[in-house]
Amino acid sequence: MATLLVLTAIGADRPGLVEALSRTVAEHGGNWLESRMSRLANRFAGILLVSVPEANLAPLKEALLGMEAEGLRIAVEESGPDTTAPTCRTARLELVGQDRAGIIREISEALAQHRVSIDDLVTEVQSASWSGESLFQVRAELRVPGEVRSDMLREVLENIGNELMVDITLNDLPTS
Repeated sequence: MATLLVLTAIGADRPGLVEALSRTVAEHGGNWLESRMSRLANRFAGILLVSVPEANLAPLKEALLGMEAEGLRIAVEESGPDTTAPTCRTARLELVGQDRAGIIREISEALAQHRVSIDDLVTEVQSASWSGESLFQVRAELRVPGEVRSDMLREVLENIGNELMVDITLNDLPTS
């Protein structure tokens, strides 16, 4: 039987970090399933889902924790079964506006009040081509409880967008 592990990794960015991590997983019979990895402020930061045979679990954990000697700190968490409510639907949120502190706090607070879970979140600041001002952009995939109406949630987010002077769109994604 296989065990799912969620790994988080951080370290000074340099060539070869992903190779070292993937080699360690492979050497212990692990299967690299999903990952998100980025360079942030000259640091390597990543999150990774690995499946590993039960018999190799302890040696893999030990090897991963030993990678700190290579400059990579790794936290290892075993994952349980998915307990997502079957009545949830998926939605995509997109936001763009002038950068300022507190945008994510305002949006995440409204989502939490409606029991909406953020499954994937990507944010970035870019220079606006016409003015050079900093634009904050958000792309998020959300898990919305079935009883939360899309039009009501959209209205809540649009009201926040008006207060923050940012454009927000929310669209339900097709079910698969």
